[in-house]
Amino acid sequence: MSFEINVFEIIILIINIALIALYILNSIKLRKLRTNYSEFMTKLGKGNNIDEMLQKYVENVEEIKKENAEIERYCQKLDNDSKENLKKIGLVRYNAYKDTGSNLSFALALLNEKDTGIVLNGLYGRDTSNIYAKPVVNGKSEYALSKEEEEAINQIVNNKK
Repeated sequence: MSFEINVFEIIILIINIALIALYILNSIKLRKLRTNYSEFMTKLGKGNNIDEMLQKYVENVEEIKKENAEIERYCQKLDNDSKENLKKIGLVRYNAYKDTGSNLSFALALLNEKDTGIVLNGLYGRDTSNIYAKPVVNGKSEYALSKEEEEAINQIVNNKK
């Protein structure tokens, strides 16, 4: 057997040995760097690893974001639900009968944001008092309204804020 030494093979061998040496040196430096990083983070965190603390804080922030989103959805639901509540009030007091001396009769409109609800008309007389209720949809009623009932509705329908 004859071995021929080729210059090209020697150069490849030298390069491989150099690469292996560089790999070993980089592995040693990386291990030292990781050790120093861990010690630094522990010292910076006053005995606790600050990296772990930061991860816990990030988890807490994510949890708070979820809770805030849930609170926002709940508030939006409350806003939507409250649109149906009767919250607009219009009141007109008047004298229904000429023989009674005071404004004890009234028309009371109770409407929601969509101007839907009821109008109550309380008629006071010397011998009797009666209260009538009429439905209101979008500021109008399918029943005939007295001028006082219309005025009570118009107080809130035409006074949009």
